[in-house]
Amino acid sequence: MVVRKALSLNFLKPVIEFEYQLDQLDKLLTYSKTVSPNIQSQICKLKLNLLQLKRDIFSSLTPLQRLHLVRQSDRPTTLNYVSNIMDEWIELHGDRGGTDDPAIVGGIGRLNSITVVFIGHQRGKDTKDNVVRNFGMASPGGYRKALRLMKHANRFNFPILTFIDTPGAWAGIEAEKLGQGEAIAINLKEMFSFDVPIVCTIIGEGGSGGALGIGIGDTILMLEYAVYTVATPEACAAILWKDSTKSLVAAESLKITSSDLKALGIIDDIIKEPLGGSQENPYEAANNLKSKITSELNLLLNLSSDRRKYFRYQKFRQIGTFYEAS
Repeated sequence: MVVRKALSLNFLKPVIEFEYQLDQLDKLLTYSKTVSPNIQSQICKLKLNLLQLKRDIFSSLTPLQRLHLVRQSDRPTTLNYVSNIMDEWIELHGDRGGTDDPAIVGGIGRLNSITVVFIGHQRGKDTKDNVVRNFGMASPGGYRKALRLMKHANRFNFPILTFIDTPGAWAGIEAEKLGQGEAIAINLKEMFSFDVPIVCTIIGEGGSGGALGIGIGDTILMLEYAVYTVATPEACAAILWKDSTKSLVAAESLKITSSDLKALGIIDDIIKEPLGGSQENPYEAANNLKSKITSELNLLLNLSSDRRKYFRYQKFRQIGTFYEAS
């Protein structure tokens, strides 16, 4: 209950209050010697009402509400998922150029019987951790570390799994001096050329070029409540209208939700999340993710490397295609 009450999202307040009241009622009944069947029946009805309330709220979330949901500190991160879906794994460090960006994590693991290389953005769980991780915003060194690991995977024929969860690449002056744009561009070019299967999953917030830096793959998956956008709604509103309060309008226009992106052909499939989001039941969310990644990998491994690269190229060539009526 403590973790749920820590959430301060307005649209979740009715759920949190309802859960709190039911929890208090359960505690009272625990100390009661006799509980009438009628009271037990009423409590069951209240719990069903709570479940329906949650279904109603989460089936009608706006794009901006989804964005706020995935920014919550209790949402599982890359390392949480890796710990749950890998049978064994080890993290590897450094870009071999003098830096080891903690906003990007990666390593080698075993998914069922398949040895894979995993790479993902890593947010912090509290303010101190977020400062260390730079809120999941990678520097040029982070993308070069990712590229080093992907080249390692390609050399030894290990499939690549990437987990995207960042508001964007680090936009500091120092990052520009160190070649932020070039680092992301090289990753985009190299990921098209790799012979091994690549499965990318947006697990939280996929923002701008920071997401694309590890986002080129044969299959692009997305968790149900995750978002994927060319710019944050706040930045978009500030650029277009010079008014960040119009972020709600921007979020609607940007088409950042999993269902919108599936319809547009930008992602390939949506992974179901537990009711309330992955933070509600991280174990169930990880199982859903593992099942989907495993099935996609098995399909991709049945293709030759040339076919995979051909389909990968065609996939991204077709994104953004539209037809105009004369």
